[in-house]
Amino acid sequence: MPADRLDFRAGRTDRPDRSLSDPRRSLSERSETKGDPGSPSERSETESDPGSLSERSETESDPGSLSERSETKGARDPRHETKGDPGLPTVADALQVASLQAGIPEVLAGSVEVPVRWVHVSDSERVAALLDGGELLLTTGAGWPGAADALTRLVDELADAGLAGIVLELGTRFTVAPPALVAACRARDLALVTLDREVKFVTVTEEVHRRIIAGQVEALQERQRLHELFTGLSLRGAPVEVVVRETARALRAPVVLEDLAHEVVVAAPFEDAEAEVLSGWTGRSRRLPPEWTRVPVAARGTRWGELVALPGPPHPAGPATVLEQAATALALSRLADGEGAWARLRAEGVIAALLGERYVTVADVEARLEASGFPVRGRALFVAVGAGVSAGAGTGAGAGAGAGAGVRAGAGETAAASEHAAPSRSARSGTGEGRDDARTLTAEIGSERILLVSLPAGMRLPDPLIAELGSGAVSDPATTTGELLAAIPVVRRLARQAGPRELLRVADRPLARLAAELSGDHRLQEHSARLLAPLIRHDDATDGDLLRVLRAVVAHPGNRTAAASASHLSRSVFYQRLALIADLLDADLDDGETLSALHLALLAHRR
Repeated sequence: MPADRLDFRAGRTDRPDRSLSDPRRSLSERSETKGDPGSPSERSETESDPGSLSERSETESDPGSLSERSETKGARDPRHETKGDPGLPTVADALQVASLQAGIPEVLAGSVEVPVRWVHVSDSERVAALLDGGELLLTTGAGWPGAADALTRLVDELADAGLAGIVLELGTRFTVAPPALVAACRARDLALVTLDREVKFVTVTEEVHRRIIAGQVEALQERQRLHELFTGLSLRGAPVEVVVRETARALRAPVVLEDLAHEVVVAAPFEDAEAEVLSGWTGRSRRLPPEWTRVPVAARGTRWGELVALPGPPHPAGPATVLEQAATALALSRLADGEGAWARLRAEGVIAALLGERYVTVADVEARLEASGFPVRGRALFVAVGAGVSAGAGTGAGAGAGAGAGVRAGAGETAAASEHAAPSRSARSGTGEGRDDARTLTAEIGSERILLVSLPAGMRLPDPLIAELGSGAVSDPATTTGELLAAIPVVRRLARQAGPRELLRVADRPLARLAAELSGDHRLQEHSARLLAPLIRHDDATDGDLLRVLRAVVAHPGNRTAAASASHLSRSVFYQRLALIADLLDADLDDGETLSALHLALLAHRR
C-alpha cells in the first residue's frame, strides 16, 4: 500500500448497520461484488479552481425559509438556518443526480436536508477560507491531514464556514472514511457522503448546477404567479376567508389567520380535520413552534395579527414568500374594512358554519369555537336568536361584535367587545383571571341575530346580554358542544313563534319546544293542517282574523277578557268570533284537551 494512502479498516466504526439506519442514509444499493474502481481519470484543472465557477447567485431568501420542513429536526448548526433559498435543492436532492449515483454514495453522518447553493471542488485542507456558505464540497481528500485532531479541526472550520456537506471520494487518499472524520461530522451535524467509485467531478458540478438554476427559475416563476394571484384578489376586494383559503391551496397545507391574542380569525385546514389543526390553538401558537411559518399582517405601523402556515410539502418559492404575498392582501383588506372587521368576521364565520352544519364532527366545532376565543369545556353554553332583525340593525353590546364581551356575574354590566378578541375580562375587576366572565359570539344571518354565550358553569344568563334581541328565543343551558348544536335549530324555530317584543325561553315553553323539535315531522304537520284547515279557508276567503282570535284564546285559557283584549276586539265581537270558530271546527273551546291540541296545531302552523 502506498505510504500516502491511509487505511482505517481495522476496528471500523464509520459504517452503521444498514438494517438500523435511516433509509435516506443509503441512497444507492451497493453491489455485493464491487469491481475495480479503475485508475483515476484526468480531471479538469478548472474543477479545483473556485474562480472558474460561474457567478454565484447574489439573491438569497429569508433565512427562516430554510427551516420550513415537514419534520422537526433536532439541534442544528446556525449555518442550516442562514443560507439557501426555497428554490435550492438539498444535499439529498444533489445526491440523486446520475453522476453521483454512479459513485455509489453512502451517507455516514449529518443531515442531508440542508440546501445546496453551489458546488465546490477542492482537495486543500485550507478550503474553508474559500467558502461563502451553502456549498457542497467534492473532494478526494488528497491534501487532507491524517491525524484525528487535525481532521476534527478541519471539520469544525468547514462547519463554521457554512458548508452544506462533504462528498468524499474514496481510493485516492483514504480507502475508507477515517473514524475521526465521521465522528466530527456527526458532532457538527455536517453531511458526510462517501463515494466508492470514481466519478467526474466536472460532470457532477454541471448536473447539480443545472438543478440549482432550474429550481431558481421555478421559484421566480412561482413568485410571479403568486404576485398576480394576490394582487388580483386585492383589486377584486376578495373576502378575507378567500385569501386565506387560496393561501392554503398554494401551500397545500393548513393556514390560519390569528389576531394578536393568538385567537383564530379565519382558518383554512386544507385537507386536515379542523380538530387536528385548531385543537389547543392559542396555547400552541403562543409557544411559537419552529416548524410553523408565520408572518405579520400589518400596515401603517399597526399590526393586527399573523398569518400562520403549518408544515406542508416543499414549495418552490418557499412558504414565507407565499405568506408575505397573502399578508399584504390581508393588510389592504383590513385597512378597507375598518375597525372591528376581524371580530365580525370571526363571529360570522363560526356561526354561519354552525347554522349551515358545515362541519364534520362535533370535535371540529369544539376546536373551532375554542380557537376563536369562545370556551366550551366546563362552561354553561346558551344560544339566543332574535327574529325579524333587519340587516345592519344591531347596535350596542354584542351586536356585530366577536368574542370578547365580558359580563360580571349578576352585575348586569357588559364590557365593550374587544377588537382583537383578547381574553375575556370581568367587567368589574378587569383582571381577566377569574372564570366569572362571559364570552359571546354574535352575528346577523339573514333576518336573524344569533347570539352564542359561554358562562362559567352554574351561572345564569344575564338579562342585559339578551335585552336587545327584542322578540326571539333563548335556550336552556347546555354543558357540551353537542347539546349546544342540538339546541340551535330548536331555538331558531321557537324564535319564529315569538310575538312582538316577546322573548321566549325554552325552559318556560314546553309545548312550544315540543312543536319546534317536531316541526319536521310530517305527522305534526298533518295534525296542524287537519285541525286548522276550516279556519284557514275562512280567513283566506274573507280576509278574516279567526286564527288570530284562536291564538289569543290558547294564550289566555280560562280568561276571556284577557283574550279579547289580546285580540283587539270588543267583548261582543270577540264572542261572535268564538262561536264561529267552534262551529267551523265542531269543537268545544272550553275543553282543555281540545285547546291543547289547537295550541299545538297553531305552534306548528307558525313555524
